[in-house]
Amino acid sequence: MNRIALFLLLAGAAAVLTSCGDSGSNSGSEATSKRPANSAQSNEDSPIDIVTKSGIEMVSLPGGEFLMGSAQGNPDEGPPHKVQLSAFAIDKFEVTQELISKVQLPNPSHWQDSSKKPLERVRWRDAKQYCNERSLLEGLQPCYNEKTMDWDCNYGATGYRLPTEAEWEYAAKAGTEGPYDFGQSDKLRQHAWFAANADQKTHPVGQRKPNRWGLYDIYGNVSEWCEDIYSPTYYKIIPAMDPQGPVNPGSDVKRVIRGGSWKSSPDACRTTARQGELTGDSDACFSTDYCGFRCVRRMTPEERKPLRSQAK
Repeated sequence: MNRIALFLLLAGAAAVLTSCGDSGSNSGSEATSKRPANSAQSNEDSPIDIVTKSGIEMVSLPGGEFLMGSAQGNPDEGPPHKVQLSAFAIDKFEVTQELISKVQLPNPSHWQDSSKKPLERVRWRDAKQYCNERSLLEGLQPCYNEKTMDWDCNYGATGYRLPTEAEWEYAAKAGTEGPYDFGQSDKLRQHAWFAANADQKTHPVGQRKPNRWGLYDIYGNVSEWCEDIYSPTYYKIIPAMDPQGPVNPGSDVKRVIRGGSWKSSPDACRTTARQGELTGDSDACFSTDYCGFRCVRRMTPEERKPLRSQAK
């Protein structure tokens, strides 16, 4: 598509969503494109590309049921269980160093030779601060209460937040049930920067193939913070609808990180692989140069309706 055609597409979609906003919708997205060609879903239930008010590419995902976890993975990946999720939008790319500068927050990254590289060495609370600043930039209601110790999350707010562990896995699996949505690990080099091909460093986002729903670097580059507290036994008691993680035990809390990184083995890059990491919020020497994040926000049926019309 040439630049003029792309401009007209974005302008037309923005007009549709603006009129929708006048009737009560508070959407953070302005533009759409057609769903991925390899999606077998109906238009109503398919992922839809969107662009936010601040120009960030996301993918709007329908709500749905999926099988979370694995019986063939590590003990903390089981038992497999069905989860029902509400619709949400997720960043197409990991948050980059360029984006952190747009909200005027410091860049803690180890590798700063390219603004297109993912943000890393970022504390869990700093990731949440970025979410709030991005929400304010777009006139949305921030999800995190910065006056509470853990920056408690309001899941009903219109703004950005970290994905729940269930949302992350749902997006990564993209309608499949295997360890990778593209098949076997012999194709991982095409989809991820990991230990075998990353040369012990991060790379600009979007250089490997996306998953079936158009999300890049899900399997590698940097691992990604999730909202949930990590528990190796959580899957034994997990709710079936929109799970938000275990109750905070109050000490030595680890948060979930998902997805492989530049230093990961193929096994650690699987969609069901789980890790727990200390947040680093009180650690002056925090140095997880393998961990970044991407943002999500809730999507109401009223918000998705005009997006579906544009994607037809």
